[in-house]
Amino acid sequence: MLLGTLLNGNIAKSALVAYVHYLGIILCFGALLFERLMLKVDLNRNETISMIIADVVYGIAGVAILVTGILRVKYFGQGGDFYTSNPVFWIKVGLYVFVGLLSLYPTTTYILWAIPLSKNKLPEISKNLVDRFRFIITAELIGFATIPFFATLMARGVGLG
Repeated sequence: MLLGTLLNGNIAKSALVAYVHYLGIILCFGALLFERLMLKVDLNRNETISMIIADVVYGIAGVAILVTGILRVKYFGQGGDFYTSNPVFWIKVGLYVFVGLLSLYPTTTYILWAIPLSKNKLPEISKNLVDRFRFIITAELIGFATIPFFATLMARGVGLG
């Protein structure tokens, strides 16, 4: 009976999309937490590369969340109207966009770190940069921790007339 249910195409697809969505959330949060904990003025080469890799994981996971979120709204959820007519949905989407925009500055900086690394040098990381990144990444972590709260409210119909 269970196997027959799992083999049903829509249930399996829906479950896979939901799984990738949740995995993306976990990976984003984990990558951000890694960056926040590792960040310091005197990063060595391996730590610097690890920070860049963590940011790449964060970016890929963020795209996975976006794509699977769209798939869930369009094909595997309550139907597009349920979501798009709910202001809580738009708060959740707004938070996602805000967190994504916050990440542009660190991501751009990490990309620029590749230039000195390619010349066997370490990037110059000032105390001000570390403090700024810690503030930004902490804000991103708070945003990512808040998004699932709005998702649970939305899933229960909060915000609908």
